Amino acid sequence: MAQTIQTPVKPRLSFWQIWNMSFGFLGIQFGFALQNANVSRIFETLGGTEIALYWLAAPVTGLVVQPIVGYLSDRTWSPKYGRRKPFFMIGAILASISLFIMPNSSVLWMAVGMLWILDTSINVSMEPFRALVGDLLPSEQRTTGFAAQTFFIGVGAVVASSLPWIFNNWIGVPNTAPAGEIPPSVKWAFYSGGIVFFLAVLWTVLKTKEYPPEDLEEFEREKKETTFWQGVLETFFGIFKMPKTMLQLALVQFFTWFALFAMWIFTTPAITSHVYGTSDTTSKLYNEGADWVGICFAVYNGVSAVFAFVLPVLAKKTSRKVTHLICLTIGGLGLISIYFISDPNMLVLSMVGVGIAWASILTMPYAILAGSLPAKRMGYYMGVFNFFIVIPQIVAGSLLDFFNKNLFDGQSIYVLVLGGCSMIFAGLLTLMVRDVDEHVA
Repeated sequence: MAQTIQTPVKPRLSFWQIWNMSFGFLGIQFGFALQNANVSRIFETLGGTEIALYWLAAPVTGLVVQPIVGYLSDRTWSPKYGRRKPFFMIGAILASISLFIMPNSSVLWMAVGMLWILDTSINVSMEPFRALVGDLLPSEQRTTGFAAQTFFIGVGAVVASSLPWIFNNWIGVPNTAPAGEIPPSVKWAFYSGGIVFFLAVLWTVLKTKEYPPEDLEEFEREKKETTFWQGVLETFFGIFKMPKTMLQLALVQFFTWFALFAMWIFTTPAITSHVYGTSDTTSKLYNEGADWVGICFAVYNGVSAVFAFVLPVLAKKTSRKVTHLICLTIGGLGLISIYFISDPNMLVLSMVGVGIAWASILTMPYAILAGSLPAKRMGYYMGVFNFFIVIPQIVAGSLLDFFNKNLFDGQSIYVLVLGGCSMIFAGLLTLMVRDVDEHVA
């Protein structure tokens, strides 16, 4: 357990209060899961060949947007609308619209542009949700708060990742289309995701009460004294003042998210070619494999939803750092194991390992980080922390296509093996992190 230097002063929240404040993540993950499981498929359908390069649109945008959103939400307060909630709703509205437009992209550049807009909109909602846990929960409930978010992330992703398969197999919506067209099952999956995204975030907005800044007078004075350009400079240069714990976690996050980005980009081409033996995007076999990737993603997210309840117990028995090490190692081995699989059904076992890692990735780094952050900069530093999610994605997007074509001879399965090794290394780096609560939670 983390050592506590100062006594928390925030009241403990009830189960249903934590439930309501986390429920919006159900919708957010609908957006992310549909994006992660289907965008590579959309790019390939529209004739794209540089898949990792196209995916760069998302992290590059996040690199700029996240700290700005965090900074602005730290400096926002309204007795009527709250602090983080206005950003929840702005992101939800834009993301829902994007989810309706994305599957109707008729050309590749349009799909890439919509990925840019969709990922930005999702992140506008997501990062203030992370800060909300630090805002409202005392230290001893933080792991539970982030675990609750992980539960909803898992549930949302299970359903969303399965939607194309569900529409095809349960409702009879076709999962194939002429060359260059997005299958109807994918379109209806995105439409459903847009509706759920908005409604889930709206639930949290209506059911959650935020606290005002601790010193409202100082808060208002600081807002008046800081010019726009001073705010811009603080946003982009504040990274050099980040706490030591955050810097240590940055290395862990780099190798973790490098692995995840490799998985999200290359699971579809890896499984359709390595397990199903085809790269023909118009074939029934390819689309069966692509649908099964959605099911695999649903499995790992479902496992993460269940394992989220285990994390606080495991962390209490060991520590947050050891828990993260164990989970990342299991996830890395899960990715590597795909290389040895020829039966699609066996991929489920690999995804169980990935799901255990995913549960910890969405919980432990944030639970460790929150205690090292000053309360009045919680949103800003949570946004800056996103740098260490975005930067490895940019690196992965820049290198993985080169690795795949020149080192792996186009055999995408080796990209997944590389990702597994990266995830295990991230777990070992966790042991270097200083997990100490330095600020009142």
